[in-house]
Amino acid sequence: MIPLITLEGPTASGKTELAILLAKELGSEIISADSRQVYRYLDIGTAKPSVEQLQQVKHHLISIIDPSESYNAGRFCADAGNIIEDLHSRGIIPIVCGGTGLYVSSLLTGLFPEIKMDKDIRANLIKRMNQEGLAPLYEELKKIDPDFAFRISSNDKQRILRGLEVYYATGIPITKHWKNQTSHNRYHTFRILLQPPREILYPRINNRIQQMIDSGLLNEIEHLFKLGYTPLSPGLNTLGYKEFLPYFLENAPLNQCISLAAQHTRNYAKRQYTWYRKYKFDLTFTSNDYIISEIITIIKTYFKKK
Repeated sequence: MIPLITLEGPTASGKTELAILLAKELGSEIISADSRQVYRYLDIGTAKPSVEQLQQVKHHLISIIDPSESYNAGRFCADAGNIIEDLHSRGIIPIVCGGTGLYVSSLLTGLFPEIKMDKDIRANLIKRMNQEGLAPLYEELKKIDPDFAFRISSNDKQRILRGLEVYYATGIPITKHWKNQTSHNRYHTFRILLQPPREILYPRINNRIQQMIDSGLLNEIEHLFKLGYTPLSPGLNTLGYKEFLPYFLENAPLNQCISLAAQHTRNYAKRQYTWYRKYKFDLTFTSNDYIISEIITIIKTYFKKK
């Protein structure tokens, strides 16, 4: 089995900083498990590692696709799996770092087999969404698969459609497919969770949104428009970007957009907290008050025993 380290936690919990410290000590490389950092040109709003951080440690699966493309757990598992195999062949223990829980879970346990979809199902769902709006479809998903609905945003068009599509194609909720899948047990995984209390994390999220504005997030979005991307581009349907589209398209007040972005990010973090309750971790930190040398000792002892 291949040794692997995962560093997980809600947004703004400090994963990037810890991952870089660990990677430098272990001679590792970092594989990003962030569904939005895969996009080129979306740097500030996705909180990508800085140029300086990227120079300190090699990162994978950051800025690999254009905002016009879609990315999913299946592609992530294939891409990350190939990188892990390569690093392992060179004696490097990979560090998978990110807050997209579905990506990490799928990598560790495997995805259920690809379902052959009837194109009419998807076409009908899109037609309904255009006629009725997204809200009724989300309510329908809550009745069909409440576990899945609770994990995603009520505005997450792609996943709402996917959840309904899988159910109507198979008669089985997507969460049941996940439960029925067989773990491939390819990895010896040491899992670390960063989970600060909400009363600490939420103000940090609010400050981060303002820092993004101060760092030029609006210029970044404007640049995306100049490159030809539109509000319909998958990349722009991203937390921290879509909330500012009304500012550009409808002259909505900037403060209102900032407030909405912070609220949606806090809501996302809340769902992440719920997600991580289902899993066991080898180390959990509720603050950034950790000692790197102690973590390294624990990790090395773990893999030595394995």
